[in-house]
Amino acid sequence: QVQLVESGGGLVQPGGSLRLSCTAFVSTTFNFNIGAMGWYRQVSGKPRELVATAPGDGSTNYADSVMGRATISKDTAKRTVTLQMNSLQPEDTAVYICYVDGYVGDTYRDYWGQGTQVTISS
Repeated sequence: QVQLVESGGGLVQPGGSLRLSCTAFVSTTFNFNIGAMGWYRQVSGKPRELVATAPGDGSTNYADSVMGRATISKDTAKRTVTLQMNSLQPEDTAVYICYVDGYVGDTYRDYWGQGTQVTISS
C-alpha cells in the first residue's frame, strides 16, 4: 500500500556532494498518515545506521557523523524527503535507505525503500 522510490545515488569523488530523493507512493484507498520520513544507511556486514530524520513535528535529527554536512527536507503533502550531503568522504559509502512511518488509524506502520548505492571514491 506504500511504496518508496529512491533516486540520486551513484559515484561521487571525495569532497563532492549529492542529493538523494525519496517519494512515498500511497494507494488511494490506503489512509496512511505520514509521520516521520528519513534516511538510514548500511554497509555490508554492519548494522543499519540513522543518517537523518524529519519527524512529524517539523524538527530534524542528524547522526553525529553527518552533522554539518547533511540537510534533510521533508514535504509531507508531496510525500517526499530529500537528503543533501556535502563534503562526502569514503566512509560515507553505503546503501542509503529511505523510510517513512505513520499511522493507519491507530496502527503504527513503517515502510522502507530498496536502497540506493552511494560510493565515494576517486
